Amino acid sequence: MSISEPHPTIGLTTLSRTVASLAVGVVHTVERAVVGEARMRTARGNAWEAVCADRARADQRAELHRLVAELTAARATGRRAEWERQPVG
Repeated sequence: MSISEPHPTIGLTTLSRTVASLAVGVVHTVERAVVGEARMRTARGNAWEAVCADRARADQRAELHRLVAELTAARATGRRAEWERQPVG
């Protein structure tokens, strides 16, 4: 008794996966050749850039909150001064 196995066929998904894999390899090799080994983007570098961007956004948000608080305080002081200058009835 012989069991015949179906012959593997090359389908569209196999071809697209192969092409994608080769393209990633080529891009990686070209990047390494162009920018050099020391300047390659890494997961650690990407994470550090994300941390720096988060800190910058937090600093900007804190500055905006500080400015809004100053403007609110100045507006409240201006209204109080107006109220104090109004003649009493």
